[in-house]
Amino acid sequence: MKISMAIRSLRKPLLHRTAHLGNPPPLPSFPKLSEFAVSVAARPRPIVASSAALEWRTGERTCRRGGFFSGSSGHSKAPGSCFYSNGGAASSSYSGGSGSSYLELTDEELMRQCEMSTFKSSGPGGQHRNKRESAVRLKHIPTGIIAQAVEDRSQHKNRASALLRLRTLLALKVRNAVDLEAYSPPKELLQILPLKSTVRGSDCGPQIGPNNPKFMLGVQALLDLLSALEGSVSEVAKLLGLSTGALSRLILSDDSLRLAVNELRASKGMKPLK
Repeated sequence: MKISMAIRSLRKPLLHRTAHLGNPPPLPSFPKLSEFAVSVAARPRPIVASSAALEWRTGERTCRRGGFFSGSSGHSKAPGSCFYSNGGAASSSYSGGSGSSYLELTDEELMRQCEMSTFKSSGPGGQHRNKRESAVRLKHIPTGIIAQAVEDRSQHKNRASALLRLRTLLALKVRNAVDLEAYSPPKELLQILPLKSTVRGSDCGPQIGPNNPKFMLGVQALLDLLSALEGSVSEVAKLLGLSTGALSRLILSDDSLRLAVNELRASKGMKPLK
């Protein structure tokens, strides 16, 4: 009896001290798992723009200048990396003007044929992120071909890169008529041919590669001849004093050339070179 009375006396002060706190607040109610899943599934997803809209693509893969094409983080023989768009005409060649005359223009003369626009390029960078419209897009008015450069924070450097890429696209996409009856390979084409070519004179000098600014002039002349001969590598090889294998190796040595040749052959129903 004495023990129970002692316990009762100890409990009274404890209840007195906690009485002013009132009842504890009710626990928050959480939605059921099934309701939560439905609400999340019904939530609209944001539209994410794809970088594919900024790339020039053919039937095989993305194309960038330099002979070894990849994305903007890839390595290139040419300065920087680039992404190309052809204004919806990337799968067809332009034949309404003289491509060689375009390539012979100075930078200032070629710029006068272009419509230039600037924009902000997206990407990482934190506090050094590009906040100005330094990315440059050039549209060549006579052909509709578009080239752009986004990788540098300097608008001046991006303009120079875009102009260089425009020259590359003009060489790859603009075709010139070829007179097969009285055909003689131009010097620009002879300079990119292997030394084993029987029509290549000693005055052509050493063979030039993709790093040489004149390489695209030879590429354009080669594509003109291939187009005139319906994409036949063997027929072109005969006119250039090469075996079919030697010409095929030249074509496969540069990705931009290979992609252009395979696009031409595909339009003629021919198999691609590999």
